[in-house]
Amino acid sequence: MSSPEPTPAGAGAPAAAAGQMSHAQILRALSGLLLAMFVAILSSTVVSAALPEIISDLKGGQSAYTWVVTATLLTMTISTPIWGKMSDLFNRKQLIQLGLIIYLTGSILAGFATSTTWLIACRALQGVGVGALTALVQVILSDLVSPRERGRYMGYLGAVFGLGTVAGPVIGGVLTDGIGWRACFFVGVPFALFALVLLQRELKLPLKRRDDVHIDVLGGTFMAAGVASLLIWVSLAGKNFDWMSWQTGAMVIGGIVLLIAAVLVERRAPEPLVPLDLFENRTVVMAVIASVAVGVAMFGTTLFLTQYMQLARGYSPTASGLLTIPMVVGLFGSSTLSGRRISQTGRYKRFMLAGTLALAAGLGLMGTIDEKTSLVEVGAFMFVAGVGIGLVMQNLILAVQNVIPADKIGAGSALIAFFRSLGGAIGVSVLGAILGSKVASSTADGLAARGVEGGGAPSGSTIPDVGALPVPVREVVEHAYGTGVAEIFLIAAPLGLVAFAAVWFLREKALGTKSGIELAAEAAAAQAADAGDDGEGGEGDDPRSAAPQVREPVLH
Repeated sequence: MSSPEPTPAGAGAPAAAAGQMSHAQILRALSGLLLAMFVAILSSTVVSAALPEIISDLKGGQSAYTWVVTATLLTMTISTPIWGKMSDLFNRKQLIQLGLIIYLTGSILAGFATSTTWLIACRALQGVGVGALTALVQVILSDLVSPRERGRYMGYLGAVFGLGTVAGPVIGGVLTDGIGWRACFFVGVPFALFALVLLQRELKLPLKRRDDVHIDVLGGTFMAAGVASLLIWVSLAGKNFDWMSWQTGAMVIGGIVLLIAAVLVERRAPEPLVPLDLFENRTVVMAVIASVAVGVAMFGTTLFLTQYMQLARGYSPTASGLLTIPMVVGLFGSSTLSGRRISQTGRYKRFMLAGTLALAAGLGLMGTIDEKTSLVEVGAFMFVAGVGIGLVMQNLILAVQNVIPADKIGAGSALIAFFRSLGGAIGVSVLGAILGSKVASSTADGLAARGVEGGGAPSGSTIPDVGALPVPVREVVEHAYGTGVAEIFLIAAPLGLVAFAAVWFLREKALGTKSGIELAAEAAAAQAADAGDDGEGGEGDDPRSAAPQVREPVLH
């Protein structure tokens, strides 16, 4: 049987043939990935500045405010391990392009939303696409760059994360103030389209050809249902029903049972979505614990700082976005500088330890603010928290990628992203519930102390238009949000210490010096050698004649 020959050395596939890529080649291949990462970050940050106006315009409350964010986090969390496992089985380039298309669809539909229900559904669809980008960007980077050099390029990812974080609220604020909030959902469309073009032109990866692919549909269904049940519970409990109620019992017990069923199925599946043997590695377990803590801090600070700036300080969406620049500067600087240093020394644990302490300190300091705190102080506190996130976030994935087998790199990387997103989803929901309760009680107490009738005052479940409130009521509401946001930062601060303990027990292993493409080329060469040893000699032993069985990686 004849079949196409593998791409020969020097014939348009220098990376696959030589097993190495130059810095310029890597940057060209990364261009589409970096833009895809920017799209993923933009999907949440561009909307954050406009959320108060969006929810007010669509007649929603605090529950809808939280759910617009939680819906994306929920579907992103559920889909991330699925995308990660699929990347170990199928072509990663096509998967990330599919993720961008899903994101595009959700964004366009969200721009035409006429109710919070419609908007939440579209945000959920966006989350599926963002889940692909979150999982696959890190996995594809491991194909292109060795762990030793990966810190340098992860610094670029950190820079893009910082750019998306600061540009998103500013772009969202400008669009909301100048055009309307619907433009926030359309602004990412051209970036996503351009990312698709760049990925098609510049990204060249080994073409996967496996005949024995098994997709664990049952295990994935149980896992998705279990995670969804628990996340929906923390989102609705305390608002739609009591924490101690039959609904709580049904959702919690049901979620736990579904997750246990998922574990049982995963143990027997030929290709589990989450290989359970990964949890036998101490580095993976400690990284998972730290990722949950970082997820709460990362997603929570972005969301609730926006509420603080707009509802406690009275700034416009544009100004509130600009005022988060100190946190982004800290994240950008720490991730870039530490990435370069890690590539030089091969040591990463010390940076992660410093980052967790900075994260705890930054959150603790932000727990001291109120509506009258100097913006210089608030900016300094945000900078410290940003430094902590930048030192930890990308390096957790680097540590895990460095200790797991190449054939599980997708599942392992997605596992860390999954728990980071899970922490963020649970954190935003729980902290949002705490904030709503705090605002309601603080507003009621403040109005009573001033002898103001509470009929026109907003409740904790409603996002107020602060500028339209009477001055006495506005002052009470601003104080309620100022102290309420500070309280949830103070609650989150100990998570930084939890992350510190997890990183402390993480085993630091010398960073590898071979990329995923190089490892794939070596594996193909080893298979070719084995096939040659097993042959009977003669003319049929031409190495190219064995190509269909060896299936040497071909750039695609």
